[in-house]
Amino acid sequence: MAGPEQRLAELGLTLPDVVPPVASYTPTVRSGNHVYVSGQLPFVDGKLPATGKVGAEVTPEAAQELAALCALNGIAAVKAEVGDLSAVVRVVKLGGFVASTPDFTGHPGVINGASDLMRKVFGDAGVHARAAVGVAALPLDSPVEVDMIVEVA
Repeated sequence: MAGPEQRLAELGLTLPDVVPPVASYTPTVRSGNHVYVSGQLPFVDGKLPATGKVGAEVTPEAAQELAALCALNGIAAVKAEVGDLSAVVRVVKLGGFVASTPDFTGHPGVINGASDLMRKVFGDAGVHARAAVGVAALPLDSPVEVDMIVEVA
């Protein structure tokens, strides 16, 4: 059976370098068998590929792709913490935040971009509890942000 790193390769994805914090926090904290991943923005090569609100400057489809980038950055942070993604026993919880116009209500569909990537990379262990929340603004005018809790062996 393919492991997470092989699944990433099959998806044509390469883990990026861990995104340096934009404020006073650390990308991950390990406590016992759990890794808590700080909120990840959809950085690509140190830049946000889009800014603005979902429902205005950013389409829901583009935001879903950005949510997947957030998740990929979170997976990179987990790997940096534990060394090998095969140590992941379960993606326990994923939190998704969507900066949107007041009338936008498709937050769950946007965060599916992150959730679907977790399932593709970790298989059944990637199925998780989740929240998808609309917010007025996110750091650096990012349209989406994702955090997660992962159980490791």
